[in-house]
Amino acid sequence: MNHNKYELLLASVIAARATSFIFNKMLLAGMGSFTLLAIRFLIAFALLMVIFHSKMRGTDRRTVLSGIVVGAMYFVVMSLELTALKSTASSAVSMIQNCSIIFVPLFESVIARKLPEKMTVASALLAMSGVVCLTFQVGSFTVGMIVSLIGAMVYACAIMTTARVSRKCSNPFAIGVIQLGSIGVLALTASAMFDVYPEVITAKQWAMMMMLVIVCSGFGFTLQPVAQSRVSAERAGLFCAIGPAVATVLGAVVLHEEIGAASIAGLALILTSIMLPYIKIKGVAAAR
Repeated sequence: MNHNKYELLLASVIAARATSFIFNKMLLAGMGSFTLLAIRFLIAFALLMVIFHSKMRGTDRRTVLSGIVVGAMYFVVMSLELTALKSTASSAVSMIQNCSIIFVPLFESVIARKLPEKMTVASALLAMSGVVCLTFQVGSFTVGMIVSLIGAMVYACAIMTTARVSRKCSNPFAIGVIQLGSIGVLALTASAMFDVYPEVITAKQWAMMMMLVIVCSGFGFTLQPVAQSRVSAERAGLFCAIGPAVATVLGAVVLHEEIGAASIAGLALILTSIMLPYIKIKGVAAAR
């Protein structure tokens, strides 16, 4: 698989995860947040262990620990997101959490002790501008916005950590599977402490849950370490802008939410930010 295919895979898994917005919105009306996460990730982990047990056989300790660490970081990200949503509009949470687009190259430059490349900065600023356009009306300031900002920083760290451990691991797929189990166990513990379990889960709810299990978790979370094993952390952070873009389109198509000129401009900016490096590369090649 060449470099471009890994980036296409990364774009696909982030787009798949973005579909969880609709299902989560419907399911949260009948169950607690941590309960939803626990059921979703534990079922996904169990199914993948059964289907891909041969690929998981012989997984070493380093890979297991990497999966646990990455899973714990993403659990923190989602927990902060859920906390922020209690006092802040979802549009504001989405915008602030996607500041990870900026934080990833910033943190990477601090670690490397050098300024990020101009193309990286330009792409990140374009993507962030697109996210702002998609979430134009953020409302008044709330404590949830601070929580979202912390979540964005942890999200950036999770992206960077995933990039590093997946490159050093011979089986990035195993990291993706183990992280699901890690998220599920942590969510189950939190649900026992904070949630009230639903008396009945309807057939419709189970259908939506299985979409979360298969599309968002089984595909979206599991294959991200595989994709990031050949994609830089800076590019991976940039691709996160695909999430709110997909959520906006799905909101318009499925939930019949209005999509105005600002949203269209945001989608265009995000697409341009991702394609900008390719445009430069082709321009240089043509000049030669």
